[in-house]
Amino acid sequence: MAIINFGSINIDHVYQVEHFVQPGETIASTHYQQLLGGKGANQSIALAQAGADVRHVGSIHENDASFKQALIKKGVDCRGVHCSETPSGHAIIQVTPSGENAIVLFGGANQTLTAKTVHAALSDAKPSDWVLTQNETSSIEDALRQAKEKHLKVAFNPAPMSESVKALPHECIDLLIVNETEAAALTEKESLDDIIAAFKQDWAHCEVIITLGKAGVMMLKGSETITVDAFKVDAVDTTAAGDTFIGYFLSAYSNHTDAKQALKRGCAASAIAVTREGAAQSIPSQKEVDRFLAKRS
Repeated sequence: MAIINFGSINIDHVYQVEHFVQPGETIASTHYQQLLGGKGANQSIALAQAGADVRHVGSIHENDASFKQALIKKGVDCRGVHCSETPSGHAIIQVTPSGENAIVLFGGANQTLTAKTVHAALSDAKPSDWVLTQNETSSIEDALRQAKEKHLKVAFNPAPMSESVKALPHECIDLLIVNETEAAALTEKESLDDIIAAFKQDWAHCEVIITLGKAGVMMLKGSETITVDAFKVDAVDTTAAGDTFIGYFLSAYSNHTDAKQALKRGCAASAIAVTREGAAQSIPSQKEVDRFLAKRS
């Protein structure tokens, strides 16, 4: 069983700042790093670290092939990653001392995926496989529709959230994963109770996970509402927290792990990640997550 991830590969330019820059303001950064990132790449690495057979489908500039090699070294199958003449996608990330981040994205090569790309990637997919995608590449609708035509399970993380998400074929989605901001934008509701009610009414065809930051996570699964508390840690950088959760949760859940245990595992991996700087390099190994859970049980 494989998880085929149609996902972004970004080069993250990470600046440590005292506070987020304000309009008209110029501030100095106390530290700078250039790192592998992108929600797609982060989620693929988290899946691989969690033990999943993950196949990444994406695009990167030919001069940035070292970032593709970094994915391969983490255990990601990159036969579906193509080198392009289009500049790589990248992100400008501000990180404050409290670990909060603000991000500006440039799509670049991530926007060169086509329906043919999707078709080629799914040509040998098996019915037990999953498809995962986010909202940082082109041809998302193609990925959703073609996956369902092949009767594959589809997980969708609409991040970053945009109006275009509302026009996608929601009926093709089996598992929706959103944070509170994305959930509010998608349902056009403000309170958590109203958001939950809207999902139960309008998204009854699929399972919905709402990540709640320090409050933990909630899963709407049929008539059930499953909640798991977050683990208390000292956060340094929250950049890849959600991606780490998704990778670890989906790796466990796609292998028929009980939903609550899969949620707990995702929360544990995310808790470790936020204690470290950066995105991809903050994602823990299986052994680290096992040790963390053993200590917190």
